[in-house]
Amino acid sequence: MEIRTLHEWALTPNQAVDLQRRLAAQVVDRLPLPLEAVGSVAGVDVSVKDNLSQAAVVVLNFPALKVIETVTAQLETPFPYISGLLSFREAPVLLKAFALLRHTPDVFLFDGMGKIHPRRFGIACHMGLWLNKPSIGCGKTPYIGTYVEPPHGRGSYAALHDKGEVIGVVLRTRSNVKPLYVSVGHLIDLESARQIVMACTTRYRLPEPIRQAHQAAGNF
Repeated sequence: MEIRTLHEWALTPNQAVDLQRRLAAQVVDRLPLPLEAVGSVAGVDVSVKDNLSQAAVVVLNFPALKVIETVTAQLETPFPYISGLLSFREAPVLLKAFALLRHTPDVFLFDGMGKIHPRRFGIACHMGLWLNKPSIGCGKTPYIGTYVEPPHGRGSYAALHDKGEVIGVVLRTRSNVKPLYVSVGHLIDLESARQIVMACTTRYRLPEPIRQAHQAAGNF
């Protein structure tokens, strides 16, 4: 698949923060993506062991959610773990994996945040710009923002606010389990992101594309 080149990755943390602030202005977050326009979905995740990162991208057809392609790539971890700068740690190995894809998914689901980020530029936003494809952030744990706990039924959700702005939704993908934190990455709106995450969720808490990618990324 085609991948844009937007910048170099050899940056200091301060340079990385400045870059996030500049690129955040390029994110498109109000573009509807109807479910009927989606034919395939990719789950994206990275695992790190002994300073070696392995990225996995798993493509599933939609809405059947059957795996049609899995690619992995490895790279020495290039950047320290710093809160808010995850993409600089994971993106280089992810780009290596994306380059191996034979299919071009209609939307990418990232195990990480999109606009739920202090600078509104989590990994789903960053990679969405490089891929120039719709992308969604789907985090497992709270990061920033405030919300009212959603009801306990499957599919219930609540808006996540930060500094007077709705930056995502807190989404209950299974009844009586902890919610997920869903936000726009790029080229999609929040309502479409929520609907796609729910449509990709079966009997597990995690959407099936991310669950498959998590398993593949950790297998090394």
